[in-house]
Amino acid sequence: MIKALTEITSTGPAPARQQETRVYLWIKAFHIMAVITWFAGLFYLPRLFVYHAQAEDDVSRERFKIMERKLLRGIMNPSMVVTLLLGGWMLYLSPAWLSQGWMHAKLTLVALLVVYHHMCGRIRKRFAEDANTRSHVYYRWFNEAPVLALVGIVILVVVKPF
Repeated sequence: MIKALTEITSTGPAPARQQETRVYLWIKAFHIMAVITWFAGLFYLPRLFVYHAQAEDDVSRERFKIMERKLLRGIMNPSMVVTLLLGGWMLYLSPAWLSQGWMHAKLTLVALLVVYHHMCGRIRKRFAEDANTRSHVYYRWFNEAPVLALVGIVILVVVKPF
């Protein structure tokens, strides 16, 4: 009897559960890759705004407009969508996470990042229309917001303090 119990527990979860776990881990892996890509854009686009605000010649300003547009549309938008879809899928597969306080705090930070992302889109549009009124110093401070969100999210996910 003890030997049978040992064999059952040492072989791991039942095949169906094992398959679910594998699928969840694949989703999680791609979610993490999408998050990294999204954050790369959230860090870099505001840095481009700093340089764009400092640009004094038309050639540089036009180059920054192209770089900002390509970064937002080609990298940031898709990676944000993939991040949100895969995160939602993981919550669908593990709804118990929604009863945890740390998850509510994390989702609040994610919602704020989505707002920040859209703010970046509006700022990019103002630069594209040559209508920026803010200095490079403003964008240097603006650039720090995703850093704070990242620190908070990582601590919440890893430590799960509440």
